[in-house]
Amino acid sequence: MKNGAGTASLTAKLMTLLLIFCLLPCAALGDSEAPRAELTDNLVETKHSIEIGGKQIDYTATTGTIALESDLGQYEVFFTAYTVDSAGSPAYRPVTFAFNGGPGSASLWLHMGLLGPERIALSEEGKIDKIPVGTEPNKYCVLDLTDLVFIDPVGTGYSRAMPGTDEKTFFTYENDIQSVGDFIRLYTSRYGRWASPKYVAGESYGTTRAIGLCDYLRSAHKLALNGIMLVSSINDFASIETTAGNELPYVNFLPSFAAAAWYHKKADGKYLAMELDDYLEEVKAYAAGDYLSLLYRGSRISAEEREAAAEKIAAYIGVSKEFVLKHNLRVERDDFNAELLSDRKLMIGRIDSRYTGPVVDGNLGDGTSDPSSLGITEAFSGVFNQYVSQVLNYRTDQPYDVLSLDVNSAWSFGSDNRALAQEDMIRDCMSANEQMKVWVLCGRYDLATPFFAAEWVYSHLFLNDELQDNLSFTYYPSGHMFYLHEPSMVQFRKDAEAWYGN
Repeated sequence: MKNGAGTASLTAKLMTLLLIFCLLPCAALGDSEAPRAELTDNLVETKHSIEIGGKQIDYTATTGTIALESDLGQYEVFFTAYTVDSAGSPAYRPVTFAFNGGPGSASLWLHMGLLGPERIALSEEGKIDKIPVGTEPNKYCVLDLTDLVFIDPVGTGYSRAMPGTDEKTFFTYENDIQSVGDFIRLYTSRYGRWASPKYVAGESYGTTRAIGLCDYLRSAHKLALNGIMLVSSINDFASIETTAGNELPYVNFLPSFAAAAWYHKKADGKYLAMELDDYLEEVKAYAAGDYLSLLYRGSRISAEEREAAAEKIAAYIGVSKEFVLKHNLRVERDDFNAELLSDRKLMIGRIDSRYTGPVVDGNLGDGTSDPSSLGITEAFSGVFNQYVSQVLNYRTDQPYDVLSLDVNSAWSFGSDNRALAQEDMIRDCMSANEQMKVWVLCGRYDLATPFFAAEWVYSHLFLNDELQDNLSFTYYPSGHMFYLHEPSMVQFRKDAEAWYGN
């Protein structure tokens, strides 16, 4: 009996050891993989109303995060949706998906500056009258024309990669488009909007994202768009980036420099006597004609041609001929912004050249020295944080990332050693969907994405003639964020009614 019991005990121990040994590789494998997060949504619904054009609009606001999983990993997207309450089904109402750029920017700019039902309260010219800034009902809101969904891409706002997923995975042109596109597909399915006319609206880098989304949604999810709204468009980076051997940006910036000089009354007197649009038509003709020819010929131009060109450019853009010659007829934006009002010890804005401020240390590109950005970011941040928590009732201890420079610095546009250009993609998307409209909205005083660069891009699509009517441009007497200027908002509302109504 003892021997039998001992044998049984030994066998049991051996079986236990064998089981542990067999499980070790599985346990080790589990330890080497990141734990999977539970996919949980966190949404809040509230009821509201607004008066637009004398008519009361009742609507539901849905805000919070939706969790997604794909080959990119696990992530949650923060969004705010406004859907009109009506007796009929919302399935056939238009819906517009909107986002900003950066690419590390959250969507609060279009949300609380242009499209949404509440708007930041600024002066008519877009100035901050007091701190903190409040909100007011947006009488120019387009909610009567379309439901609205504002999206914060991963790394912006409250959108995050989940534990176990590297957030930098999303900081590429392709992966950003996939993650946002998959959210749009999920929202469309979950809220029953496949029968709705669908639009996307982007600002700045968001216009790059918008074009990429059109292609991705069509190819990956067979989802067709009815229209794309492009605010302060950038769809070919070579059109504005002054890299070695690229003369195009100097041509494209010249009319915007001239607009700034006209506004600040620094252009030659004969040009100040002209209407702005007439003046800019003359400058554009020179920029695309004689000026481009001079730049193309490089050092082969004569001394007389160089002197004459410098004199003409100086008269257009309000600086000295010597300054233009010093820069070899190729004046760059940052130098121009610092020079135009240097006699008053002021610089002009990059986002909006109407703005002025003292010359300070920093960078125009990231806004740390841009007089048209200073204060605006803080104003929008304060307004949105108060609005989302106290009006929409979405509360969290997480910080809301308004504009992440970490995202911008980590961003990858690709590895093919060429500037990102979307002309072919735009043409293919418009050709594949002959019902889709593209609307390009430009600020005359925008020195971040100059209007002439957008004109250059869209004149190089080589669309078939029958598709040209699907493409439209509008111009506003404001800057990159044209909606900070209330007279421009009045014009925008009329333009939006026509665009959505067609």
